[in-house]
Amino acid sequence: MHVNTIRTQRTAGKMVANEPLWFRILLISLCYLIATVLIIVPLIYVFVQAFADGFSGWWKNLFEDAETRHSVFLTLMVVPLAVIVNTVCGVAAAWTLTKFRFPGRTFLMTALDLPFAVSPVVAGLMFVLLYNVRTGYFAPVLNYLDIKIIFAWPGIVLATMFVTMPFVARELIPLMQALGDDEELAAVSLGASPWQIFWRVTLPNIKWGLLFGIIQCNARAIGEFGAVYVVSGRIERETYTMALRVEKLFQDYNNPGSYAVASVLTLMALSTLIAKVMLERMVAASMNEATHKTGEHS
Repeated sequence: MHVNTIRTQRTAGKMVANEPLWFRILLISLCYLIATVLIIVPLIYVFVQAFADGFSGWWKNLFEDAETRHSVFLTLMVVPLAVIVNTVCGVAAAWTLTKFRFPGRTFLMTALDLPFAVSPVVAGLMFVLLYNVRTGYFAPVLNYLDIKIIFAWPGIVLATMFVTMPFVARELIPLMQALGDDEELAAVSLGASPWQIFWRVTLPNIKWGLLFGIIQCNARAIGEFGAVYVVSGRIERETYTMALRVEKLFQDYNNPGSYAVASVLTLMALSTLIAKVMLERMVAASMNEATHKTGEHS
């Protein structure tokens, strides 16, 4: 594997060396231009507007507004719930789809990609049609149990779970397929239970992929707008997440407050990006260490 990587790098280096200098400069300049215009400038502008009145103004817009405080609290409650449930379900789905062969397996693999294909707004409408306590398909059961899902925080959690469902499973499935079943079969032959196999064999092998999936799932959940917009009902101090609060403040011409909340969302996204970069470096260091040990043994 290491030799193939070196050969690939050498081939790529030759391809780059054969390109004209003006072409390389043009491509690099275009990359920097696109990154600057579409990413860097908007990010800087958000923070410039958020702190236009100084730190005290930013703090006032963010924490002295009861509705904004509640949107922060709701987001910090919904996102961990959605991530935890999708992590458990994603690991279970990846384990099932890679370790077993059964009728309908291909359908389940395809169904995992539905949140990528279906618009979040359509997904939100789907939940409204199912769980609305007045006209929803499950309305009789929900009324009997006195459970409110739509226009309440459970509906926001469900909508967020739907749009973030594939990330953990889709990160783990190819990894677990590449790892194979040899180590698990060896553990079974030694008398290990399924729980012991998972914790002592499977989980250590998939830990980096699992962390990647959790980070991506968390990043997507933080900024979800479309599905949450439909199922929340936009009730003040009840169903406004931070993403919805940004839109509400902007519609009310409260630009300082809107940018203040947007800056917090941006900081959360940047922290997720930093965690992803650090994780990639840890994975690279772990792979280099493993390659070095393999070379020493050989």
